Amino acid sequence: MKRNLVLTAIFALFAMSVAAQEKATTPNFSGSWNLDVAKSQLGDRNNIESQVMTVTQTATTLKVETATKRTPPQTINPGGMPAGTEPGKRRMGGGGMGGGRLGGDVPWTYGLEGKETKGEMSGPMGAMPVSLNAKFDGTKLNLSRSSTFNGPDGEMTMTNKETWALSADGKTLTVNAERSSMRGTESTVKVYTKKDQK
Repeated sequence: MKRNLVLTAIFALFAMSVAAQEKATTPNFSGSWNLDVAKSQLGDRNNIESQVMTVTQTATTLKVETATKRTPPQTINPGGMPAGTEPGKRRMGGGGMGGGRLGGDVPWTYGLEGKETKGEMSGPMGAMPVSLNAKFDGTKLNLSRSSTFNGPDGEMTMTNKETWALSADGKTLTVNAERSSMRGTESTVKVYTKKDQK
C-alpha cells in the first residue's frame, strides 16, 4: 500500500514538473511587430513597402492582424501593357486571389488547443471559407491556412504554411512561409522587430 502511494506521489510530481516545463518553454508572440523589409526575403512578387503585425495570444487562441502598405501598381507602357509584361501572356495581380495571398490583411484567429478553427476571406466568387490550424513544436509555432474553391480549371486549393520562431531576447520574430496556389509555390522569410512598448 505504501509503495503504491509513493509511486502515485512520484508520478504526480513528474507530471507537474513536465507541465511546468512546457509552460515555461511555450513562447508568447503577443505584441506589435514591424516588418524589417531589408532583412526579409520576400520573393520576386513582393510589393510590400511596410507592414505592422499585431499578435494577441492567450492560453487558447492566437489572433494575428496585419496592416500592410504596398507599392503603387506598375506603370503602363505606351502599348497599354504593364511594364515587364510580355504580349500574349496573362498577368495576374500580386495581392488578390491570383497572387496566392490567402486573405491579405484579413485578421486570423487560430486555436492553440489542437482544434481546427474556421475563418473567411474574399474571393472572386464571394466569401470563401478558410481552415486554420496551429501547433507548437518546442519553442516554434507552426501555422497553416487552406481554402478550397472552384476556379476556371475546376476545384483548386490554396495553402499557406508558416513557422514562427522568436530570438532569445524575444525582440525578433522570424516567419518562414510557404504558399501554394494556382501560380505555384512561393517561399518567403519575414523578419519582424518588436515595437517598443510604452
